[in-house]
Amino acid sequence: STAAPAAKPRPVLVFFYGGGWANGTRTEYSYAARPFVEAGYIVVLPDYRKVPKVRFPGFVEDSAAAVKWVQNNIAKFGGDPNRVSVAGHSAGAYNALMLALDPQWLGDRPVTSAISLAGAADFHPFTSKRAIDAMSAYPKPEATQPINFVRADAPPILLIHGTADTVVRIRNSNSLYAKQKAAGGDITLKAPHGARHNDLVLAVGTLFRRRHPVVADSEAFL
Repeated sequence: STAAPAAKPRPVLVFFYGGGWANGTRTEYSYAARPFVEAGYIVVLPDYRKVPKVRFPGFVEDSAAAVKWVQNNIAKFGGDPNRVSVAGHSAGAYNALMLALDPQWLGDRPVTSAISLAGAADFHPFTSKRAIDAMSAYPKPEATQPINFVRADAPPILLIHGTADTVVRIRNSNSLYAKQKAAGGDITLKAPHGARHNDLVLAVGTLFRRRHPVVADSEAFL
């Protein structure tokens, strides 16, 4: 979803949807782009390959390729290639965190910032079927975990995680926040009380926006 080209290049947000690395398509998430388009951003909603077609790192590779495409092409659409942030929900937030924290994916062209909505960041040993299916075939499980790539020079990160999330528990964000803060990184944690796993992405849409200030917190951070 894009706004019309402006005289001044617009900042860009690349949003990765969730679905346990196994489900979802970008056509279902236009609602997630609208509030940021209205705020002056160009928003890109990429697809990525999923389980069982690929396992880790296939979906991260695709996410990195999407961001690189944006950096190389978004100027044609009125976007600023030097102001590209990433965001996502659940498995999509995982993809965004990996791009922000592990420098192997984007090299010397890092993203400006990253937003994680209910993101999986610290979940090894793998216990859920989706994590086992997506990650367990990789020979170095520690390399699948965003928390193992904390560093002081990472882009600023905003974590938003509901206290009542039973799908991706808030300990993922609590652990990442504590470890990245200790490393000297720029990281913020918001924990909406009583918010469940899908409440956060639903709150990006108009109908449920008043329940949790996800959009307001994200726009203030960006």
